[in-house]
Formats: sequence, C-alpha cells, structure tokens
Amino acid sequence: MEVDFKSIKVIGFDADDTLWVNETYFRETEELFAELLEDYETKNKIDQELFKMEMKNLETYGYGIKGFVLSMIESALDLSNKQVPQETIAKILELGKKMISHPVELLDGVEEVLAQLSGKYRLIVLTKGDLLDQERKLEKSGLSQYFHHVEVLSDKKESNYQNLLDHLDIKVSEFLMIGNSLKSDVLPILNIGARAVHVPFHTTWAHEMVAEEEMVNNHLKLSRLKDILKYLDH
Repeated sequence: MEVDFKSIKVIGFDADDTLWVNETYFRETEELFAELLEDYETKNKIDQELFKMEMKNLETYGYGIKGFVLSMIESALDLSNKQVPQETIAKILELGKKMISHPVELLDGVEEVLAQLSGKYRLIVLTKGDLLDQERKLEKSGLSQYFHHVEVLSDKKESNYQNLLDHLDIKVSEFLMIGNSLKSDVLPILNIGARAVHVPFHTTWAHEMVAEEEMVNNHLKLSRLKDILKYLDH
C-alpha cells in the first residue's frame, strides 16, 4: 500500500509486541494456569472460561497483568466450584509476579529505528495496560531517552486518540501511529484521519482480532519494524 508520509512530524509507537515481547508471556502463563486446574476441566474449557472472565472484567480492571491475575483467580474459583486449594491460588499469584518481573525483551531492530528517527521526528509511546507496569517496562527497556511523551491509555478508541492529540496539540495530518494491532493501533487511527503502519506480531490476543469485513488496506503493513526506515526520512 502506497502511503504518503511527507507531512508526518509526530510518530506514536505502541509498546507491547511492537517495541518489546509481551503476548508470548501471557500465552505461556495460560498454559501453566491450565495445568494447575487440569483436575477440574479440559485445557480447552479452561482457556475459554479464562478468556470470558477477562472480557467480563475488562471494564473493572482494565488491561494488564494485574487484571489478568485477578481473572485467573476468579476463573479458578468458578471452575473448581470454589474448591481450589489455597496453594493453587498462591501459585497463580506467583505466576503473575513472575510476569511482572520478567526481563524486557526488545524486538528486533527497535533501538536502531528509534535512534534514527528521534532526530527528525517527535516520538511518543501510546500504549494500553497498567500504568505502573508499563512505566516499569519502559524504564527496563532503556528506550526512555528516545521519547518526548509516554501515555498509558485506558483504551485505544477513536476518542482516546483524538483527545490525546488535542491535548498534545498534534495535528491529525502530521501524526503516524505504528503498532501490531489492527484493532487498537490501525483502525481507530485511520478513522480519525491520521496514518498508521501495521507491524504484526506472531501472537495476537483473541480480543485484538479483527473480523474479515473490518480489514482495511489504506495503511502500510510491514513484516518488521526496521523496514519503516525505507519510508521515513531520518
């Protein structure tokens, strides 16, 4: 897809699975969670019930590891008819703590891209999740120096983006968003008249899946982040 980036002055980067690995750790933890509850249900059923619980709790807990852990505990209680041992609850909490303390694993080419673009463009981080956790990951990543602003949003809908751009006095025509999620990083951005680049990650949370009829082609899709340097001045 041919997209004109000549007017771009500000570039927003999603964080999880765009700058660093994230979803992989959730999937690994789900596998361990299913093993803890294998006496009560099949793995498929456990996965389904956990996802339903996450969706039910999104409005209450928001996105991130802490909400995920609470949903695992609530699912364990439901699936076991409240018979799950205290030791299992303790193990679930430990799974969450392990996720939070996990080293930050940068995706290929990320620092090179940021280093080359930061001299020409104003770079910002626009991500969802738990504020404390995302601030911690950004600090661990060593990437803070490249960004003018970091914003942890409760959601990534058109209104969230538009309000933030207005607040930061960024013109829609001068803004580009780069991320791994069509649902969160591409569609809402295109809908407010800005431009977007989709860099898919090999693992996608079911909640971020986009139906075939929602697919669009008026954005640039890249197989790796480093390829953006072919399209932008730096």
